[in-house]
Amino acid sequence: MAVAEGDRVIDQRMTRSDDQKMNRVVACLAFHFLTFSFSDRLIAQEPEAARHELQWFTDAKLGIFIHWGIYSVDGVDESWAFYNKKMSHADYMKQLDGFTAKHYDPVAWADLIKSSGARYAVITIKHHDGVAMWPTGIGHSLPDKPQFVALNTVYNHRVKQDLIKPLFGALREQGLKCGAYYSLIDWSYPDYPAHVKGEDRYDAKADKPRWKDFLLYNNAQIDEVSRWLKPDLWWFDGDWEHSAEEWEAAKVRAMILEKNPKAIINGRLAGFGDYATPEQNIPIETPTAPAWELCMTIGDQWGWQPQDTNYKSTHDLIHIFADVVGHGGNLLLDIGPKEDGTIPPGQVKRLEEIGQWNAKHGEAIFGTRAGLPNGHFFGPSTLSADSTTLYLFLPHGVGGSAEIKGLDNKILSVEVVGLSMPLVHRVVGKISWSKVPGLVFIDVPEEAADPWMTVLKLKLDGKVRLYRGQGGF
Repeated sequence: MAVAEGDRVIDQRMTRSDDQKMNRVVACLAFHFLTFSFSDRLIAQEPEAARHELQWFTDAKLGIFIHWGIYSVDGVDESWAFYNKKMSHADYMKQLDGFTAKHYDPVAWADLIKSSGARYAVITIKHHDGVAMWPTGIGHSLPDKPQFVALNTVYNHRVKQDLIKPLFGALREQGLKCGAYYSLIDWSYPDYPAHVKGEDRYDAKADKPRWKDFLLYNNAQIDEVSRWLKPDLWWFDGDWEHSAEEWEAAKVRAMILEKNPKAIINGRLAGFGDYATPEQNIPIETPTAPAWELCMTIGDQWGWQPQDTNYKSTHDLIHIFADVVGHGGNLLLDIGPKEDGTIPPGQVKRLEEIGQWNAKHGEAIFGTRAGLPNGHFFGPSTLSADSTTLYLFLPHGVGGSAEIKGLDNKILSVEVVGLSMPLVHRVVGKISWSKVPGLVFIDVPEEAADPWMTVLKLKLDGKVRLYRGQGGF
């Protein structure tokens, strides 16, 4: 790789010698403890340029998040464990010696992700602890400091293999897009201001040369990943600690797009991303961003922890997924493999069952658009890309009638998705001389029931037309 700015950032990826053994410094922080809303953040400061490649993303609907790193050895909070002083930084870093990846099978992972119906995956290539999951060669040498070679899973312990590139290759073989989670903050790097809670190394505003030293290192790693892995999607985290100017966010965006003009970036690059990233909770109203993605855990934690067995049921996950898709968003559903590369059976089962439901109902999900606004139907809904087919997701099971308000279209047919079972509908309350549409009722028999969520398909006489008035004369 070409040498990055200045002479302080050097490339050592394909060499290893005794003098590269360094003091292991790594820190921990994780995005899931943030308390402010990312969906309200400014995104896409260059709107047209920023949204150029979003179509595949808005069509994808489901992605799989993978939190995998040395924190899975002891099953502790990823990066936050030492930052919040639950354990010392030294003890946290001892996990490097226990991280084996001995049963890691990237092809099997890709097969599982594909079977879930997901169209992309995002894996943590570097969390806030600074441990790179690829064989980074970016180091940092200063006259007054000993040489520091970036912590990574190839040079610093017994894995001795690139863990990310094989997965990207396997995903792409399956036709899936590849995303890289990259933490902007690095609590282990000696020139990053923060280290552990309440004990910063220095003030970035007061010591700008030292902050610049960190940026040289950080930007060089981003450049290296752009060349080495060519991610389709960058999932940044940690931007809350500094401003866009301090992060050189505009420069980072330009650097990424120079290497891969089709790459898209999440909304955590201090205002220079392409889409919003709310976390763990579904927005009540459809976000106004050009695209959005809810990231959510299957259990309570992001990475593997032995006590985390409180998994959301497949029923609940599918209902959450339908709600997100109905608002035009994507679900980025997280799994946390163990240190040896095995995925907990309960998480595997959730992905397999979601995949079964997706296989049956895919036409109502993938490539669709946000459905009816709140108030028209008591449940999620989606529209086909041409807005002539309406899909209704029945949140309360079947048996009885589904009701639609304010639909000013003639319904040509109704059927149950996946069964091709035709259903009867009726319109009540329509007055011939009034512009107010009648109420639509669709009788849904119990034999139409899907084990997790039933979906109806309504063919309309044209693009959907809605009445949003007061219902008077």
